[in-house]
This record gives sequence, C-alpha cells and structure tokens, in this order.
Amino acid sequence: MESSSAAVQPSLTRDETGTLLGQTMGLVAVTAGLFALGAYLGRDISHQWGWLFFIASFGCLLAMNFVAERSERSAITLLFAFGVLIGLAVAPTISFYMSTNPQVVWQAGGATALFIAGFGAAGYATRRDLAPLARYLFWALIALIVFGIVAIFVQIPSGQLIYAVLGLVIFAGLTAFDFQRLRRSKDIRTAPLLAASIFLDILNVFLLLLSLFGRND
Repeated sequence: MESSSAAVQPSLTRDETGTLLGQTMGLVAVTAGLFALGAYLGRDISHQWGWLFFIASFGCLLAMNFVAERSERSAITLLFAFGVLIGLAVAPTISFYMSTNPQVVWQAGGATALFIAGFGAAGYATRRDLAPLARYLFWALIALIVFGIVAIFVQIPSGQLIYAVLGLVIFAGLTAFDFQRLRRSKDIRTAPLLAASIFLDILNVFLLLLSLFGRND
C-alpha cells in the first residue's frame, strides 16, 4: 500500500495550478510571437522550402517528447524553435493570402482568438472527463487527414468547406480537452508540452478559418 501511494503524485495546490496556467499560456504567447516572426521572415520563400521547414518543425515536436522529463529548459528551447520553423513552413500560405486578400488573415486571426477563448474556457471549467471524447477525436482527426489527402487527387464537391467545418468541430473538442489537461495536471514541469498542444490547436484553427474565409466558391 505504501509503495502504490508513493507512486501517485500529489495534486497541485491552487497557487501551483495558477502558476502552471500562467507559465503555459506565457509559453504559448512567446511561441505564437516566434511563429509570427518566422512567417514574416519566410514571406518570400517557396512552397518547397516550406515543406522542408515543416519536416524540421515536426522533428522538434518529436524531440520535445523525449527531453521534456529530463530537461525543462531543453523542452522550452525546442518549443521556441518549433514556433519559428512552423512559421517559416506556413509563410508561403499566409503570404499568398496577404497579397490577395489581407482582410481574410485578420478575420481568421480574430475568429481564432474567440474560438480558443470560448472552447478553452469551457474545457478548463467543465467537470466532465473529456479523455474518452479526445480518443474519438484523435481518430476523427486521422480520418480527416486521409480525407484531405484524397481531396487533393479527387474532385469532391465542396470538399474544402467540408474539410474546414469538420476540422473546426474536431479542434473545438481537442481545445477543450487540452485546457482540461492544463487544469488537471499534477506536474508543473508539463508546461512546455501543454503549451505545444495548445499552440497546435491555435495554429490548426487559424489555418482552417483562413481556408474557410478565403474560399472563392
């Protein structure tokens, strides 16, 4: 009994929970700023370079999962590197919209802030365990990715609209789940990984809204 009890980490105090929230959202804000910097620096690069930066950013995410428990500082460094690299990766897409219809970018940014604030607050406040829902949403996300790949090669009526709407539904749930994880976390050292998850929610919602608002149908 004593050994099993020792294996369970104590819950964070209210002050520690507030510290984790502040630290995580601070990391999200810095990562978002570095993303914007990367998008600006890469505004003139080609889509081919964008793919290379995307692969490099994915590598940073994988490395974060390996080093997070060993070194929080290394995890934060990789998180910030990810922010810059994914900004460079997405730069050609944002640059296209800025050159053709810049208002769409600002609309998507504002809508993303409202989206994340709303579903994030709901997830942080709810007492219902969202973990079972998150498992279904993960597989739904995989199915959506497959749908997106198929839509590249097969003409699907209103395929872009379907993809964007379904994606927003999925990330509404994932955003709520990630903010619930933030409230329930028992280890303050998880801040970099939680920040990465929340930033990915923000990024995907922004890109989906950008696609939705920028439709020419």
